[in-house]
Amino acid sequence: MMRSMYSGVSGLRIHQTRMDVIGNNIANVNTTGFKSGRVTFNEIFSQTLQGASGASESIGGRNPMQVGLGANISSIDTLMTEGAAQRTDNPLDMKIQGDGFFILKSAGGFKFSRAGAFRLDEVGNLVNPEGLNVMGWQPDAQGNIVKEKVSKIQILKPENVYSEPTRTGKANFAGNINKNDDNLKTGNGGIVVSFSIYDSQGYKYTVDARINKHLTTLGTPPTSTPVPDQYDITIASIKDDKGNSITCDQPDPKTIKFDTDGKLDTTGLTSISIKNIDTTSDLVSADFAEIEIDLKGLTQFGGKTTVEGVAGDTDGLDAGNPAGAIAGFDIGPDGKILGKYTNDQTKLLGQIAVAKFQNPAGLQKAGNNLFEVTNNSGEFDGIGVDPTADGGSLNGGVLEMSNVDLSREFTDMITTQRGFQANSRIITASDEMLQELVNLKR
Repeated sequence: MMRSMYSGVSGLRIHQTRMDVIGNNIANVNTTGFKSGRVTFNEIFSQTLQGASGASESIGGRNPMQVGLGANISSIDTLMTEGAAQRTDNPLDMKIQGDGFFILKSAGGFKFSRAGAFRLDEVGNLVNPEGLNVMGWQPDAQGNIVKEKVSKIQILKPENVYSEPTRTGKANFAGNINKNDDNLKTGNGGIVVSFSIYDSQGYKYTVDARINKHLTTLGTPPTSTPVPDQYDITIASIKDDKGNSITCDQPDPKTIKFDTDGKLDTTGLTSISIKNIDTTSDLVSADFAEIEIDLKGLTQFGGKTTVEGVAGDTDGLDAGNPAGAIAGFDIGPDGKILGKYTNDQTKLLGQIAVAKFQNPAGLQKAGNNLFEVTNNSGEFDGIGVDPTADGGSLNGGVLEMSNVDLSREFTDMITTQRGFQANSRIITASDEMLQELVNLKR
């Protein structure tokens, strides 16, 4: 009877622990990134009253006779299944799709979390609500991510607040020239094509080029006669933003010609260059590149004249730009943080890394949605992995919800309550039997 009473006590104790875990799960049903717990039981050592015996010719075998001594807690497991997504549209909220943990740094070392509710502190560090730094990789001078030991992600560090200016190296003319355009008549000034360029400090200048019909001198007395399908292009002027003229080499007009299909004859001139822009005057204090102007986008078809000049090549590269201030940033599925600037430039600011473990369930909860490594979780190598490794990704503007299943928790609560109740009956029944035994003396 005493044995059964102690068995009942062990049953009460383990069911109380199970109820504690269930209560904690339900309390955290809306906790971001929370991972629910599960309790499993096992039986305690059984007392053997009689051992087993084998069969003989005269008698059959007998099974062992044992009395169990109650139940014990086998494990309290952390279930690492992925929680559902909750959309927030906050660009600093992130959810890991697949395995992995965000890497955070505290005074005590690295911590790990599935909760991606991040924010910027006063110096632009990416941190969690408790102020722990989010860790990742930094770009090198060429803008390539270097996957070495993780360091804190500081989005708004001084070199990221502004986008440096770059000077213009290329330009291109594109559009149509109508050979009957009145502006092409002698004495009318030709077609004016304007575009902007930038020096090495990001100051803006306007270039005016002129397109005129190419003339040849014939006859006696000599007269100037337009040559069909041929045009002269001249750099007319370069001016700063206040209208002051800047000098450069003024070469003779460059002649282009079109074939019978109205396309630029590529056996002739297909580009011109602006060279030796004067940087010695008080108006200019920066450097210019030699600017090559691509002309292959010109045509001579019927219709309106539509020639336009644009800085940069036909892919928009080498156009130059002024200095810009950061206007925002995006975090991609691979964790790369791309800064957007007021001068329409972009710059890679860093990449968020994640940690993966051989046994994630072996991590130890440290409060505040954080985990720590243990001897059974596997070690963190200090580097981490790309969020897209093994098919994963980061979802921006989304948080991972708790993985608590309320329907299962309520069901477990009922069975746990009944188990506790049944074990209390064992104690009550054992007490009554002891009472009857005591009463034998009377």
